[in-house]
Amino acid sequence: MLQSMLTEAQAALLRDEKQSLAEIRLALSTLDLPRESLDTLQKAILQLDELFLLVVVGEFNAGKSALVNALLGEKILPEGVTPTTSRVTLVKWDEQVAEQVVDQNYAIYTHPLELLREINIVDTPGTNAVIRHHERLTDEFVPRSDLVLFVTSADRPMSESERQFLERIRAWGKKVVVTLNKTDFFENETALNEVRDFVLKHAEQVLGLAPEFFPVSARLAQTAQAETDPARRAQLRRASRIDALTDYIRDTLDDAARLRLKFSSPLGVAEHIIQQAQADIAEQAGDLNEDKETASAVESTITAYEQELKSELDPRLAEVENILSRLQARGLDFFDSTIRLTKIADLARGDRVRAQFEQQVLADVPQQIEERVQLMIDWLVNKDLSQWQQMMTYLQSRQARHTERIVGQSGTRLDIRRHALIESVGRTAQTIVETYDRNQEASELAVHVETAVAQLALIEAGAIGLGALVTFVITSSTIDITGILAASTLAILGFFVIPYKRNKAKERFTEKMETLRAKLMDALSAQFNHEAEGDIARMKEGIAPYTRFVRSELDRVDKAQRQIEGLLQRISELRARVERI
Repeated sequence: MLQSMLTEAQAALLRDEKQSLAEIRLALSTLDLPRESLDTLQKAILQLDELFLLVVVGEFNAGKSALVNALLGEKILPEGVTPTTSRVTLVKWDEQVAEQVVDQNYAIYTHPLELLREINIVDTPGTNAVIRHHERLTDEFVPRSDLVLFVTSADRPMSESERQFLERIRAWGKKVVVTLNKTDFFENETALNEVRDFVLKHAEQVLGLAPEFFPVSARLAQTAQAETDPARRAQLRRASRIDALTDYIRDTLDDAARLRLKFSSPLGVAEHIIQQAQADIAEQAGDLNEDKETASAVESTITAYEQELKSELDPRLAEVENILSRLQARGLDFFDSTIRLTKIADLARGDRVRAQFEQQVLADVPQQIEERVQLMIDWLVNKDLSQWQQMMTYLQSRQARHTERIVGQSGTRLDIRRHALIESVGRTAQTIVETYDRNQEASELAVHVETAVAQLALIEAGAIGLGALVTFVITSSTIDITGILAASTLAILGFFVIPYKRNKAKERFTEKMETLRAKLMDALSAQFNHEAEGDIARMKEGIAPYTRFVRSELDRVDKAQRQIEGLLQRISELRARVERI
């Protein structure tokens, strides 16, 4: 096991890294990542207890299998001018030479070669096939690899499929060594250098840095292995240039350098997955900010609607109060002009005075009040409908933007929850708008208002219509016109009683009108405020599931972002310790 080769400090680092990566994986499992990513990280963690892995990639007919055989010094893999590797092949140590076909895309070769005790080698199909069927290689072996040996052919250097595969490798942050095979194809060093410059130029463009480069001839290396003449074998070996590559691989995967790769590789995988999670969370945050804007906009419109109702209600109530004020003024004028000595004969006839009072003072006041209150009812009903329409428009707009963004994609759980909530809340608003009956709403509100006025005015709720209620209060409770004077005493006490009675009548009338005004305005104000508060409450209750969702998800995303920053910090600290090995 690797532990026996480590110093105390290295063993401590290994323990800390394994524990940290396990905790990081546990933390990532709460972030709704694809299961495949978590499995990849788990395999990368297990790599700390496994052999070093060398992955060989390149176009078919680049001589990958021949190069693997040359590096191992044994012809383990089949090779030829036609594609011989149509599947990913893992070469590993075992006492017996054997081939195990796992499935049509994966096979395992075993061989009792000592080198394989330390290094496992993955031989791959041509990169054109890999791009079409790259899942096992990119999801299992490349993330676990300690070194990627990129083989390109001297007669067809850096094909498009090879360039595309390099881009895939770059995403995992793996160390890549470029090998130019079949150098015996060149007639001179000038031609070799031209191809070398071409390959390195394109590799650097893809990888972002110039990789290590080794020109080799796997054919000459294998010929040298079969040569019995030592001098000839040495000559062919030098011509193959295979030793430089072999030494580099040994040096890279040995001691400190090998340990750094061993420790760094799982960190690279973890960092890549964390960055994926970070990008996903950032995208979710962006979507949720749109949701927040929508929810805030709807809440703002409700708040504005609430303030608007309050600001508009008082002036509308004042219009009713003005009607009562004008009624009171006419009543006082009526008493001044009616209760006089010159009209003693008329005062003796109470029915005539009452008729004059109703004609001159009461007039059409009940109808005016009823009409004004009906206008207030229509105003509140129309406001309510308009506000629901505005809420529905906001939600439909957000749903349309969300649907347009995820079209062609499989929705995440967050997308599904958002869509369901917006659809549910929007459907509620739309149903209310579509089924809203202004006449029925106004009729029900009128009943509520009349009932409230009747109850607060302490009169029978059985009276029909607001106008009838007002008439009843004024004519029956305000003042008894016919009882002001007694005909039997008018002739004797008229000079003294009439002024007194007039003043008392005005006082009583004023008192009763103030009572009527207070009770009527209190009843109207209380009922309309109650109805407005009910409207506001229904709207807030309707949008509440969506706003709760937005706030809870924003909290979750904020915590996830902080958590991810902490995970990246742990990776950075472990990388620094690895670099000190």
